[in-house]
Amino acid sequence: MNNRKLPFIILGIVAFFVLLALSSSLFYDVGPSEKAIIFYPFGKGLDKDDVIGPGTHVKAPWNEKTIYDVSEISSDENMDITDKNGLPIHVDVTVRFSPQIDKIGYLHEKFKGEYQARFVTPEARSITRQIMAQFTAEEIYSTKRAEVEATIKIETEKKFKANYVNFIDILIRSIKLPDQIRSSIENKLQQQQEALAYQYRLDKEKSEAERKRIAAEGESRANLIINNSLTDKLLKMRGIEATLELAKSPNTKIIVVGSGKDGMPLILGNN
Repeated sequence: MNNRKLPFIILGIVAFFVLLALSSSLFYDVGPSEKAIIFYPFGKGLDKDDVIGPGTHVKAPWNEKTIYDVSEISSDENMDITDKNGLPIHVDVTVRFSPQIDKIGYLHEKFKGEYQARFVTPEARSITRQIMAQFTAEEIYSTKRAEVEATIKIETEKKFKANYVNFIDILIRSIKLPDQIRSSIENKLQQQQEALAYQYRLDKEKSEAERKRIAAEGESRANLIINNSLTDKLLKMRGIEATLELAKSPNTKIIVVGSGKDGMPLILGNN
């Protein structure tokens, strides 16, 4: 082997191992549901506007990458709150969110990669407490639960959007009250339902009575009209018409014209 080439071979081997050792710092992968940002300590610092998409990428070993999962995240939160009257309530909620993809750099600058622990969880809990404190336990548990949930969603969405987080949904999974309060509310609701059912039956009976009254008045007016229209001349004419129809019948009969009551024809048959 040529001694002159030996140093270059050794240098190449050393460079290979150095490159191999640094490969994890030079190359990095970004998954399908991930985005990355780079911090340049010897340059412009955090590049907040250059969001790197999925794939294999190269960077200088001294530059720092941060990878964010941009898929939907679901977080279950359990909290004890007090209602408008100071009564204790235990609430289980689920918050669904994701980072704003084009604002990951700003999100990282503000929360240093811990936006869920430093922002999402405390804000969701704080807003839920503030909203529920404006209602009574009965309203939260039954009559205004949908309104409470809708108000929490509106306020949470505004807060998240201002801090580079996509708000997807917040669901109240369960509301637990002290047994005595819960029983009292449920009894009250049952009584209200019974009262509504009783009122419904009364209204139905009143409607039926009104229907019968209107029908009876209509029938009475119809009879009155008929009675007023039945004059003697009309009755005689109808009688003559009926006699003529009967005369056409093949059955044996005797018709005495003008011999009935009020001059109506008298019909004598075989029976």
